[in-house]
Formats: sequence, C-alpha cells, structure tokens
Amino acid sequence: MDLPNFTDVQAAAERIRPLVKRTPVMTCNHLNELSGAELLFKCENFQTMGAFKFRGACNALFGGKAEDLSGGVVTQSSGNHGAALALAARRRGIPAHVVMPENSVPVKVEAVRGYGATVHFCAANQTARDAMTAQIQAQTGAVLVHPYNDSAIIAGQGTAALELLDEVGRLDVLMAPVGGGGLMSGTALAGRGVDQGMRIVGAEPAGADDAWRSLRAGVITPVEKPDTIADGLRATLGPRPFVLLTELGVEILTVDEAAIVAAMRLIWERMKLVIEPSSAVPLAAVLSYPEQFAGRRVGIILTGGNVDLGALPW
Repeated sequence: MDLPNFTDVQAAAERIRPLVKRTPVMTCNHLNELSGAELLFKCENFQTMGAFKFRGACNALFGGKAEDLSGGVVTQSSGNHGAALALAARRRGIPAHVVMPENSVPVKVEAVRGYGATVHFCAANQTARDAMTAQIQAQTGAVLVHPYNDSAIIAGQGTAALELLDEVGRLDVLMAPVGGGGLMSGTALAGRGVDQGMRIVGAEPAGADDAWRSLRAGVITPVEKPDTIADGLRATLGPRPFVLLTELGVEILTVDEAAIVAAMRLIWERMKLVIEPSSAVPLAAVLSYPEQFAGRRVGIILTGGNVDLGALPW
C-alpha cells in the first residue's frame, strides 16, 4: 500500500497554507502544576469548521489526491470529517456526499448539511457504512475520500503537529487522541521527521481501545461495540495508520470515561476553551499516568470543539 512520509506532510503544509488557519498554542499554569509537566496545547478547536479534519480535507481536495474529483466526493463520518470534506468540496466547487450513522450527534449532522453536503444515514455499524458508501459511488461516480485510511488525509492531518513543533521547539513527548488513526499517524510522521528521539504517544478510551489491542497483537483487532463519550474515537484503526503507528514506534495509553470527562471539564473551566470529549483524552492520559510525564515538555493536539451543548456530561 502507498504510505505517506515526512516529505508529504511538509508538502501538505505548503499546499494548504492559504486555506487553513494557523491555530494558537496555549498553556495553563494550573494544568502544569496539576500534572507536574509543561503542557503545550495546539488548539485545533479554533480551526476552520472547528476541528483539525479541515487540514486533511483541504490537502486531499486541493492537490493531495491524483484522482479526477469533478464528479464529487463521498465519505463516511460521524461528523467532523464529513463537515470538513463538505466545506472543502464547496470551496472546490464540487458535490459532497457524507454517509453518517443514524446515532450521529445532531449538531454535527447539521454542520455537515450546513456546509452543503448531502447526508445519507445508515445503521451504526461498519458493514452498513461500507454498503451505503459503495452504493453512492456507483450512483454518482464520486471519489471516496476516506476519513483516515488515505495518504493525503494522513499527510494533511500531520500539519497540525508540524506547526506545533515549529512554534514551540523541542518536545519530550508529542500526543494526540487515536480513533481511526489518521491524525495519530500524521502526527507521528511529523514528530519523527523533526526529532527521531521524541516520544510519541496516542491516547485512547478504554471502551474503544482497538489501537492498543492492535499494536500489542501485531494485527488490527477491532472492538465489536465501541463504548465511549468520545464519539470521534469510535472508529476502528485503519490499515495505513496501523502500519505507520507500528513502524514509527507510537505508544498507546488508555483512559476510562471518568478521566475523559474530568479532563474535558478542566479544560473548559481552567483554559476557557470549548472542546469536545475526544480532545480531552490526551490530557486524561497525562493525569492518569503522571509518573510518565512529570518534568517533561509535552505537546498535545486539541482536536476540535464541535460539542453538543445540549448533552454536556456534567
């Protein structure tokens, strides 16, 4: 399979520079004291459409993919990737179709529609998603832009970490949450490209720990029914991310639901940042395993802020 490399991440950064925001890096004295580490948060909740996913979508639709996209694009997404692809497609002037599970967060469904995509609902399982996606491809001729198992998407997502490292300099640890693995593998490419000795850690909910299981087993090991408040992290690790995480020596730490909610609330209260549950998982890992991070300089990707305000966990 074709896999992206560090050069692809650098090329993506140049390609999407006019299209995306260079998001701020923020710190918090209280969280530093609480963790015993220096935490530097790359705030992708301030990205266009509210999540890092816009980076990968722009890279794919504005030159990162070799296919002819004149017939439009199709993807499957629980929300953020669908919204990102919808907006990028609108800017490119092509149609977008997004297959969404019927239990998707309503605010994310409305965002996808608001950016101009056609939403197609299906049952909340991978078989149903794949069948609906294939049906739309056959009917429309749209090109599939997978949310994470796509080299152009992976390279685009890695640009967030590249910006973080460019701004803050050397880090002891670089962290991101793990769902399908597009962000985590792109982050690892950026981290290893800048500093081969950096520790790179993915954080994952214990109720959706397929990346932890897969890296231990040496083969992709899905969780049959992922159960976590972090709806953006319920996807099964993709084949390309699995190979990259393995080759690049990424570690995985898992955290329970109470730790995720507590970390999310801390960021809301102490940093005054609206983030979604998936964004809180790396901080939850830092606070759950303090001995692994004490005295270290730690970079964390805050992935997005598209939270359902009517269903906050407190």
